[in-house]
Amino acid sequence: MDTVIRVSAIYLFVFAGLRVLGKREFGQLSPLELVSLLMIPEIVSQALVGQDHSLTSAFTGAATLMVLVFATSLLAHRFERAERLIAGSPVVLACHGRFMDTAMNRMRITPEEVYCEMHKAGLERLEQVRWAILESDGSIAVVPQERHP
Repeated sequence: MDTVIRVSAIYLFVFAGLRVLGKREFGQLSPLELVSLLMIPEIVSQALVGQDHSLTSAFTGAATLMVLVFATSLLAHRFERAERLIAGSPVVLACHGRFMDTAMNRMRITPEEVYCEMHKAGLERLEQVRWAILESDGSIAVVPQERHP
């Protein structure tokens, strides 16, 4: 039971820490994927290098992590509030040609990052942007202003 408690505590701590750091540090990985990738080698490493002659701890730790990931994804799928807490919500960074400074500062997104995504969308000036949105996965979506003939 000690392994289950330690793995659960580490999982919650790392997950909370990554949520506090913000979306941009994750790149394309979801928080659950990143936590899983970081923890699995550490959990099973003692069994692999022979410091723990029993594989039971490694299997118990890895299984506990997998159950936690499954339970978290199930909660996010079934309950909208849990999904917002786990995955976060999209944040508007620019609206109708103006940066939303408070949101950009809170998300630690620089104007250069928004301009980079604008250029990928074929836009040159901020006035051409209807919306720039930081998505839950950390990507920035740019919606251009409608062009009037």
